Amino acid sequence: MFKGRHFDQSVILLCVRWYLAYSLSLRDLEDMMAERGISVDHATIHRWTVHYAPLLLERFNRRKRPVGRKWHVDETYIKVRGRWMYLYRAIDSNGDTVEFWFSERRNLPAAKRFLRKALKRHGRPERIVIDGSQTNREAILSCDAAERLQNRSRRELKPIQIRQSAYLNNRIEQDHRAIKRRVRPMLGFQSPATARVILSGIEMVHMMRKQQAKYACNRQPSLAEQFELLAA
Repeated sequence: MFKGRHFDQSVILLCVRWYLAYSLSLRDLEDMMAERGISVDHATIHRWTVHYAPLLLERFNRRKRPVGRKWHVDETYIKVRGRWMYLYRAIDSNGDTVEFWFSERRNLPAAKRFLRKALKRHGRPERIVIDGSQTNREAILSCDAAERLQNRSRRELKPIQIRQSAYLNNRIEQDHRAIKRRVRPMLGFQSPATARVILSGIEMVHMMRKQQAKYACNRQPSLAEQFELLAA
């Protein structure tokens, strides 16, 4: 993963982890590395993050624990070049992250794409809780109907239960805060492509803090240890 890089693996992982996990700017990290005698430009740290975040997430997903069968689904706002875009998210009844999807639009196709991704990766939930969004309700009904039509197993698939309640969906509203807390100091992203990659890294760190991956050597490794294990 790090072959041919001018900087040591430990320096790259440290910068990527700190940028994704804490309220630090790229220039903050440049200064912090300089204090340690390491001269690295803030643009280089950004390139490292964009390059390595998806690779680390791919390895994390291979170790990710199964999620529960009762989901909470919602979307939150993310600013990109002065325009609001949307991060679709789902957590289970234990608070573990099920899936996420960044979209430039908030509409039925975006909601369906997110749900198809979640269903393909994690299987069918028993119940999905949403707020008053009619679009999300239509997306669930559409994806559920399509799955049941394509079902080739001998057992009949029960329809996914839908519960619409703003109060019951407070759980995911609270979970959004961890993502928003890290995004806020960034003052907006410069492009949808960059936003998609950086947000995926932030979500990965959020899942790491929830201990959502399995590691053979340590049952509950620290954030730093998890980055090292994934990069090994």
